Amino acid sequence: MTSFSEALRNATWGDHEAAEGESYLKELMGGRLSAAEYGEMVAQHHFAYAALDGVSRELADHPVAGRFVFPELYREPALERDLATIYGDGWRDRIAPSKATRTLVARIEQMAGWPGGYVAHHYTRYMGDLSGGQFIRMELQRIYGYAKGGGVDFYLFDQVGSLPRFKREYRSRLDAFGETLDERERERVIREVKLAYQLNTEVLAELLDAVRAVA
Repeated sequence: MTSFSEALRNATWGDHEAAEGESYLKELMGGRLSAAEYGEMVAQHHFAYAALDGVSRELADHPVAGRFVFPELYREPALERDLATIYGDGWRDRIAPSKATRTLVARIEQMAGWPGGYVAHHYTRYMGDLSGGQFIRMELQRIYGYAKGGGVDFYLFDQVGSLPRFKREYRSRLDAFGETLDERERERVIREVKLAYQLNTEVLAELLDAVRAVA
């Protein structure tokens, strides 16, 4: 049987293929967005991670979900520094969750009642941040000139230590978690990973629509 970590990774392979081509991230990585337009993505991340890390705190003592609660990953302080760098001290008055972000946040908050669903959303966001997110950080530093201390701190995981080692441990925990699930629950978690990916993609699609509307 395919390991659970492999099954989760494979679950969104087709979604990645479908999302290729013109996208918000393509525009961002191409240096075609202003710092303020980049800040819109940071703002939506702020709302999503406030929800995700909030559920993490709720489930910290849960015997299953608690194995996927890592305070060293929490992104809220980093996102606040990034937003202050991009928009200034009044950044809180500049940001609001988009419709797609509100949908994502609502779904994440529902996962406080389903540990498997929490793992699905945690995996979808954080394993992406620890992997491809590192390339995004380097490109953003090149494009906007940001450095450690604000602007791209979202992508810095100094408290984690070795990222490859952490990711190996994370996958090991996923595999152990998968072994506790029957086939029905295993498929349910995989479906939630696909939904999490879809909801996060819709946030980026809405950002791209906003950029085009003012172009």
